Amino acid sequence: MSIELFMPALSPTMEKGTLAKWKVKEGDSVESGTIIAEIETDKATMEYESIDEGVVGKILVAEGSEDVAVGTLIAILLEDGEDKSALDKMTSATVTKAATIAPVKAEKKAISTPSSPAPSSAPLSAPPLTKSVAGGRVFSSPLARRLAEQKGVNVADIMGTGPKGRVVKSDVENFIPVTGKASTQTVVISAEGDAPYEEIKLSNMRKTIAKRLTESKQTVPHFYLGVDINLDNLLAARKELNNMSDDYKISVNDFIIRACALALKKVPAANVQFGGDVMRHYSRSDISMAVAIEGGLITPVIKGAEHKGLRQISEEAKALAKKAREGKLAPEEYQGGTFSISNLGMMGIKQFQAVINPPQAAILAVGSGEQRVIVKDGNMMVATVMSINLACDHRAIDGAVGAEFLSAIKTYLEYPSTMLL
Repeated sequence: MSIELFMPALSPTMEKGTLAKWKVKEGDSVESGTIIAEIETDKATMEYESIDEGVVGKILVAEGSEDVAVGTLIAILLEDGEDKSALDKMTSATVTKAATIAPVKAEKKAISTPSSPAPSSAPLSAPPLTKSVAGGRVFSSPLARRLAEQKGVNVADIMGTGPKGRVVKSDVENFIPVTGKASTQTVVISAEGDAPYEEIKLSNMRKTIAKRLTESKQTVPHFYLGVDINLDNLLAARKELNNMSDDYKISVNDFIIRACALALKKVPAANVQFGGDVMRHYSRSDISMAVAIEGGLITPVIKGAEHKGLRQISEEAKALAKKAREGKLAPEEYQGGTFSISNLGMMGIKQFQAVINPPQAAILAVGSGEQRVIVKDGNMMVATVMSINLACDHRAIDGAVGAEFLSAIKTYLEYPSTMLL
């Protein structure tokens, strides 16, 4: 009996995806575990493995197709002993419905320039093979970027054949550098006559970020609490630990992750999530850390962080951040999380307010450490101070609980030896 393959849900928030690349063709034999396609979800580009054995009888959704809904029939496997005549038994409606999904052609919104002729009555469409206009971004898949880096090729020099002119793996593999190649850049005149702009279709990731954070600000009653942290003791402890061995490099963020995990253990009323008519109380501190990647951000999770030392947290954090930027995170590595940390301190941001990532009930915004004048025991002195701000879901966490939780974080960071108790 023929086996139907459907567009999988590769993340909890995935509703649609891009079938970026077929790894098999009609007539190929596949086994359980064979990678048959690369699919771009709202989180990352992931490999789709077959769980069945058979021969690829028909591919129904073309490579490069965007906005393929979860559950869409994308291909059919023939079992042993079957031939293509078995496909005739399928209803034509089923095949036709799947076949109507076609790759989205690259199309750019018109660009206006001061030296351009008068705008036409309707904007023109760019041809499928396009590159970003001068000064713009070149869109490419994570796999294509890694391959280009390995080959020592600038991905900006490659013409993309994927959706919206995206550079995909095959483009890098087939790319041959040519000296003195004429420019193929396409500039289109805007009908609006306003300032020059380029209109890029939202990626699945950006759509999901927009949807979830809009819902967060509209439906979650945020309140904010902030304190300043004296980092002098922490920086001294960090320096001492890092001087002891070259096998690890502890960061300030590693201390923050551990401090938050221990504070959730100390103040369990903060380790909760609002569930409508129920409240979820978590017994484990799973810390989500915001990592900026091309086109958005993702929050890999360090699970059970309260039971892990600084070295283990440091190693896991670095490994997860690297996989996130390479688009290699597995779903179980970014799903869940009971509390989030967003650290913009390394970018020089003094302080900010973060947006809660539902269904979590709180997120900590971390600013940069800087030299400030403080008063201690009636005397003025200089110390390294960092501002942190906690955003709480008032449906799940009351002000007193939030204050107690933030006070616990402050104690752990200002007196890092208490993390050993």
